Amino acid sequence: MAWLVTGGAGYIGSHVVRAFIEQGIDVVVIDDLSSGHRAFVDEGVPFINGSILDADLLREIFEDHAISGVVHVAGYKYAGVSVTRPLHTYEQNVTGTQVLLGAMSDAGVDRVVFSSSAAVYGTPDTDLVTESTPKSPESPYGESKLIGEWLLRDQGVAAGLAHTSLRYFNVVGSGYPDLFDTSPHNLFPLVFDALLDGRVPRINGDDYDTPDGTCVRDYIHVSDLALSHVAAAHRLDAGEPVEPAYNLGSGDGASVGQIMTAMAEGTGIPFEPEIAPRRPGDPARIVASGELAARDLDWRMRHTLDEMVRSAWAARRGA
Repeated sequence: MAWLVTGGAGYIGSHVVRAFIEQGIDVVVIDDLSSGHRAFVDEGVPFINGSILDADLLREIFEDHAISGVVHVAGYKYAGVSVTRPLHTYEQNVTGTQVLLGAMSDAGVDRVVFSSSAAVYGTPDTDLVTESTPKSPESPYGESKLIGEWLLRDQGVAAGLAHTSLRYFNVVGSGYPDLFDTSPHNLFPLVFDALLDGRVPRINGDDYDTPDGTCVRDYIHVSDLALSHVAAAHRLDAGEPVEPAYNLGSGDGASVGQIMTAMAEGTGIPFEPEIAPRRPGDPARIVASGELAARDLDWRMRHTLDEMVRSAWAARRGA
């Protein structure tokens, strides 16, 4: 039996795939390569180039492979851009999830680990987010992830789907020299691109009520994230109880200023970041508690911020 990883050729999905393989679990990958890379999937791993919107293709995958569960990582992940492309975002993230769950139901596959997002919380009125923090997404992306969780919940009630959703903020670092973040919107690639182009990275605001005046956020290593996806799959395979959702958070976070210092040290390129005005709506501090995930999914921060930077830079430089 194998687990199907949707979006398994992307930055996060490819790390999930390798974490499964390293624990002796067979995987099958589907990815439309809209943001993923075929080279990120090892030779020997069954790979299907296609979309989760293609119900016939999904049906073929479930017929051709003995699939016991699905890790659903595929999706349109750009929160800011989703505001100008809401219909595309909903099609990819909501309709895609609905089509996938329908194909799973038809094939009798009843286990899914869903890659959700801390974007479901919007701008919470607490500086330590827990799973019970009110959900108030502020973008079509965040809304689409929350609807995805609802779809899993309702399918659980209707058809006995065993499921859990993993929510997280900023995923960084690299677990392998050939896997790296290629997003044009994420902080680490933006800083690396600026440094490689001879530009000075920028901080939006340094007058927040935080220790160094810059915003504090969760930054978690992609390999740690991947391991918790596998742990969730193990629990579902074993029929062990899981929570509907888990936050994968650091509990204390790091400031943008700390990130910039670590970037200068980790890349060996000294710089003083440019200070730009605040961005509207940026809260001073948003950090998630990972206590529930630590209890059930072996979640922990195995990497320091310096290790996150060095691993990401090494993979980026080796690309």
